[in-house]
Amino acid sequence: MKYFTVEIGGRPIACFRSEDPEDAEHFFEAEDFREDLTILLSDGKPLWDGRAALNLREANAAEKGEVDQAYEFDADLQKEADDEFVVFLVPVTDPADDSDDE
Repeated sequence: MKYFTVEIGGRPIACFRSEDPEDAEHFFEAEDFREDLTILLSDGKPLWDGRAALNLREANAAEKGEVDQAYEFDADLQKEADDEFVVFLVPVTDPADDSDDE
């Protein structure tokens, strides 16, 4: 497995594992993933405004460690080693989760 990092405006936002660069690029270009970036919030603002530059690159050692640690402590016992697993490198909230509390 290789590790990849998504940057928004030059800021590392998310990291994930993929079999190869082609599969990583496919995930990175997916409409669902990009839509999530416009919905999820960090510091009360969407991660992506739909205009800032998005970049995909190989992850550095610290980013790889974040993914491995998060994967190790994931509560989903049914997960597989090749499951899609994205780790956000910034604090993230989902506004849809907030509406459940009301």
